[in-house]
Amino acid sequence: MTDRHAELDTALERVIAAARDHLAAVKAADGRADDDEVWRAYVELNNASNSYDELLLDAYGEVTPWDVEAIDPDEADRQFGVGIGGVDGTETEDPHPRIISVRQRRDYRVPSVAALLRLAEAARRANPGDGDSAPVETVGEAVLELMQAGDGSLGALDIPELESLDGVVVVAEVDSPLDPESYEDSDGAGPFSLNEGERVVDRLDEHAFVDLDEELDEDEEGEGISAGLSEARDDNESADRR
Repeated sequence: MTDRHAELDTALERVIAAARDHLAAVKAADGRADDDEVWRAYVELNNASNSYDELLLDAYGEVTPWDVEAIDPDEADRQFGVGIGGVDGTETEDPHPRIISVRQRRDYRVPSVAALLRLAEAARRANPGDGDSAPVETVGEAVLELMQAGDGSLGALDIPELESLDGVVVVAEVDSPLDPESYEDSDGAGPFSLNEGERVVDRLDEHAFVDLDEELDEDEEGEGISAGLSEARDDNESADRR
């Protein structure tokens, strides 16, 4: 047997062994997505197949039906985020070691305090929680009660009893996670302040109302459109009154 034959046989055995290892990893993962062992076995099978194909082409001018390219495990790990622990099993460096903090503020006008308190009291009766049946007495207590009765987000406050005004969302990088217990209950600024070295990554301004007439008036070519919108709005207002 020539060296060329032995090299081909060895390459073929690597393909067979890699295919078995890949099947075993797939069975063990049992459908689990982004499994490290499946990814490593896939890379081994891909590269073994690619090597055998190239050797066969060089030796005999023949090819396999496998249309594969060699995979650089480290480069694929960086690009596709698979093999979290590194394809070779080593721990990869976290490119984002800091913590992302999302802070949101939205302001509201209270058209009727009495209506807001009644709604919060109804929510408390419907969801007594720890058994607290005391009447809701303040606006702050009412707002928190409604958020707890909802999904805990500001979306729970999208109700007729509160008029939504502008808001802002700030995304920041911070050094350590929030510990609410380290702040006094009366401290409204501390949990939101940034320490030295922490920074704002981005900010989104939320506008509850946009004056379309004012925007269109600023457009020198939008007079016809502005008039059409005004007429449509007048018709809608008439329909509402009816």
